[in-house]
Amino acid sequence: MTAASAERGQEPPARRRTGRLVARAIGGLIAVGAIGIASYGSVSSAAQGDDISSSMTVIAPAAAGGGWDGLARELQQAQKANGLVNNVQVVNMPGAGGTIALGNVSVLSGQPGNILVGGTGLLAATIQFDSAATLDDVTPLAVVVEEYDVIVVPADSPYKTLDDLVAAWREDPKALPWSGGGSFDQLVVTDLALAAGIDPVDTTYIPSDGGGEAIQAMLNGTVAAAAGGYPDNIDQIESGRLRALALVAPEPVEGIDIPTAREQGYDITLTNWRSLSAPSGLTDEQTGSLVDLVLKTLETPEWRDAIDRYYWTEKVITGDELDRFLAEERTRIEQLYEEMGQ
Repeated sequence: MTAASAERGQEPPARRRTGRLVARAIGGLIAVGAIGIASYGSVSSAAQGDDISSSMTVIAPAAAGGGWDGLARELQQAQKANGLVNNVQVVNMPGAGGTIALGNVSVLSGQPGNILVGGTGLLAATIQFDSAATLDDVTPLAVVVEEYDVIVVPADSPYKTLDDLVAAWREDPKALPWSGGGSFDQLVVTDLALAAGIDPVDTTYIPSDGGGEAIQAMLNGTVAAAAGGYPDNIDQIESGRLRALALVAPEPVEGIDIPTAREQGYDITLTNWRSLSAPSGLTDEQTGSLVDLVLKTLETPEWRDAIDRYYWTEKVITGDELDRFLAEERTRIEQLYEEMGQ
């Protein structure tokens, strides 16, 4: 998922950051347009029929190797291994925070043989880039898992606790630079700033292309702290190179020995949930069959193994509850972007 402090004589950080993001989005649309068109051809030709047990295309709205791609391929493996679908292919369609793929899927009306992977980051991108296509243009099937962020600092950092970090940050917000691996991580930092009584616009946030780059920025002293996915940071935490100060989760997680931010007095619980959607224009029967397929996939041993390997937390939401959840998350994320001045 994308994205600074104000310097004298320069425009406010949020405006400069927004300008960079818009430029990046436009560049992504140009550079990835050919990929999107080519992928769209693959998607539409791969699943023309209504028999979803015969053929399915799972679209990952990002390049290979990321979280969305990982979920798509685990879905593919679980369905193939258990004979739920005879032919399952994964199509990577990167660009503009996932909105390239969303736009392509939004025109596949009435074609049930396509499933789009998405989540918090995709919802955020539709708001951040004011994309023509939104989640209202596809059929939501389910939220399936969520992943938690962790607040980390270098092992030799003077900040031993989250309170230590927040106290220094509150004293001079511009002087304590943050980083993260994507737009979701910036939302978490913004949420923490608000909980700590800090104006997010005053925060210095240096976006990175992925969790690895954010970690390197901490280790070389470019930033003082970062928010990032727990799976991206666990190796560095266990090796002793990073110190984990807080897990951003609604409640303590079994097997993760990191206190939550909420336990430490900072009520931030934004999670990186992952969702599955289908094209619009489906019948109730088609939508029901797809939801049943998803639920059967989640029961397979291959999927259960993937949950452990990726440190996912199971979170299954469907039906009317899903509609309410998506509406609430959209409002919440819109408010965070407003706080950032975007």
